[in-house]
Amino acid sequence: MKTILSAAIFLVLTAPVFADPQITSWFTLDSGKFAQIYRTVAEKNSGQTETTWSNGRNVQLQPAYCGVQQILSSSNWVYVRSTGLGSQIMGPWQNGWFPNLPTDQHFIFAIPRHPKVQTGNNFNRLGEIGMFVDGVRMFDASDAWSYSSAAGRDFGPGGGGGNGDRIWNRDAFPNESRTFDASYAHQQNRGTYHYHVEPIALRYELGDHVDFDSTTKTYHESSNAPQKHSPILGWMQDGYPLYGPYGYSNPTNPASGLRRMVSGFALRNGENGTDNLAQNGRATLPAWAIREQPFNATQTGPAVNQKRPLGYYIEDYAYLGDCGKTLGKDFDLDELNGRWCVTPEFPQGTYAYFTTIDASGLPVYPYNMGRRYHGYPIGRLVMGVHEPVTTNFSTHPVPIPKMATANTKTLTWNTGNGGYDSK
Repeated sequence: MKTILSAAIFLVLTAPVFADPQITSWFTLDSGKFAQIYRTVAEKNSGQTETTWSNGRNVQLQPAYCGVQQILSSSNWVYVRSTGLGSQIMGPWQNGWFPNLPTDQHFIFAIPRHPKVQTGNNFNRLGEIGMFVDGVRMFDASDAWSYSSAAGRDFGPGGGGGNGDRIWNRDAFPNESRTFDASYAHQQNRGTYHYHVEPIALRYELGDHVDFDSTTKTYHESSNAPQKHSPILGWMQDGYPLYGPYGYSNPTNPASGLRRMVSGFALRNGENGTDNLAQNGRATLPAWAIREQPFNATQTGPAVNQKRPLGYYIEDYAYLGDCGKTLGKDFDLDELNGRWCVTPEFPQGTYAYFTTIDASGLPVYPYNMGRRYHGYPIGRLVMGVHEPVTTNFSTHPVPIPKMATANTKTLTWNTGNGGYDSK
């Protein structure tokens, strides 16, 4: 398994280092390298990469840098500038048949530094939920398509029927994994490279119990026992961290040994105390979905069949806490796919999400997060930085942004190379 020093060691800092994981956890080792893709399997087999590409719609005419380009912080926010492109060689996608290619997104993502636990319900309406520490976007478990009871079929973006009822929502992994590259990522029609499930290539780069086969150029879970707690893989929009799949057996005891975190969700196949959708049909929603959308409690979905097998929709899963099972005994993670625990970065404890895989290493629902945040999801993409900040990392020297005044320098992206210019 590849071993690397903590990415924080490689930070080129223009300000003192703070013991703050929101600042030090970012993977910046390859930030000064140009992003690369394999467009086809033949290119992958020969090791031939491309640093510029075009399919007529997604155009990258000049090389762009990988991922995180700058980390800025204030007392309340961390701002991460990124191209959104992976540091691993991306692609190929369906041997070049997939209609989308990744492009430099030159965005700024703002993360709250002081997350607060929700006192009410903030149901995630599906979409972007956070960002990985390599600067690549994190999407939720759905592929944005859902069943329309009126039409008797699924609808999604560009499908001519809106996005369906948004009640029986298609799971991205079984429905879109054929379009993923070896890193489990792909891009939508605007070129936004993203993950719906675990970022296995990033885990390899961070030394998280993943091996790389240099012959097939594929990643897989190591067959050895894990030797250390998983690292932080990303940050959710509510400001809480997302870890890899391995945590302490006892959530509050770092001497308790390591284990793979077991998801709190199971297929509604009649086992583990669940109902049986294959036998009874998709006549009811799971209890967790009813709690989140009580007005949809009686919505009926399509039959379980070869076209729409069990696991096709995220509502095909039940939360084990609703099925007579016990959190901390029968499974590790709550309905949100996280738990309160101590970690190497938070020895005093924090709420943390964990990416979920099964015993064979394959991603399992809900992958990175359930349908609700633990905190308030105020993190977001922003158009600029408009407050005094500290520059914690910068791939290229740039002026520190100031508060808006007549003499303020505004940082804008240079879309040609993933950098930015001051004006």
